[in-house]
Amino acid sequence: MAEPIATARIAVAAPQVRGGQQRQGMLLFLGALLAFACYDAFAKHMLGRYPATLMNLTRYLAVGSMAAVLLWRHGDWQLWRQPHQRLLLLRSLMLAIVATSFMTALASMPLAEATAIYFTAPLIMVALSPWVLGERVGRVQWIAVWIGFAGMLLIVRPGGSLPLQGTLLMALSAVCYALFQVLTRRLSGLVAAPVQYAYMAAVCLVVTNLPALFGAPVAWPAWPELAVLVAGGCVSGAAQLLLLAAFRRVSASVLAPMNYLQLLLAVLISTFWFQRPPDALALGGMALIGAAGVYLALPRGART
Repeated sequence: MAEPIATARIAVAAPQVRGGQQRQGMLLFLGALLAFACYDAFAKHMLGRYPATLMNLTRYLAVGSMAAVLLWRHGDWQLWRQPHQRLLLLRSLMLAIVATSFMTALASMPLAEATAIYFTAPLIMVALSPWVLGERVGRVQWIAVWIGFAGMLLIVRPGGSLPLQGTLLMALSAVCYALFQVLTRRLSGLVAAPVQYAYMAAVCLVVTNLPALFGAPVAWPAWPELAVLVAGGCVSGAAQLLLLAAFRRVSASVLAPMNYLQLLLAVLISTFWFQRPPDALALGGMALIGAAGVYLALPRGART
C-alpha cells in the first residue's frame, strides 16, 4: 500500500544533522519508497489470483512480527495500558480502513491512477487541519489544495474508464489516511512510536480480515505461494523500518517532498509492467497533484 507519509509512517523527531548523515537518511528514505512501490506492484499482480483479505492477512502477519521485535526492544508489551487509548484505537482503525479499501480497489484499478488518487491524502490533511488541529491555512496553501483536487478530477473525470467502485474506495482510503496522519500528529510525543506501530499492526491484522467472515471461504494457497505472499508483506514491513531509520537521521520536512517520487515509480511500473500507461489528461492530473503536494510539503520559509 502506498503511503505518502506511511504505513504507518510514524515520523519521529530527528536530531540536527549534517552532511553524510543527511545523505544517509535520504538514501534510506528512497529505499523505503522503492520498497513501497515494489509492494504495491506485487500486490496488484497477486490480486489477480488471491482476494484482498488474504493479501492483508499475510502483510500484517509480517508487519506484526516486525512490530513485536520493536516492542520487545522498547520494553513495554502492555498495549492495553497505554495512555490515549481512544486516539490510538481511532488512528489504527483509520489505517485498517485504508488497507481494506486500498487493497480492494487495487484489484480493479490501474496502479498509477490508484496511487495518484491516494496521494491526495496530504492535501486532504491540510484541508482538515484548521478544524482538527487548529492550524492556520493561508490563501496560497488553499490554492495549492484546490489545484491538487483539480488534478484528481482530471484522473477520475466523468465518462472516464476508471471503475466507479474502485475510484470511490480509493478516495475513501485517501480521506481515512489523511485522518490517520492528523491523529499521528496528535499523538506525537504522547505515545512512543514503537507502541503506536505495534498497536496499529494488531488492529489492522484483525480489522482487515473481518470482510472474510462475510464472504465465501478462501482457498489457502500451497506453502510455497503462501511463503511468497508473506515475503511480500516483509518487503512492506521493511519499508516502514527504513522510514523510521530515515526519520531518525533527517527531519520530516526535508523528506516529505520526496514522497512524490513514489507516484513517478507507480506510473513507470503501471506503464512497463502492467502495460497500462495513464492517458494525457491523467498524467496532467498527476502532475498537478504532485506539484501541489510538493509545495505544501516544503518548509514555510522555502515557499514562494
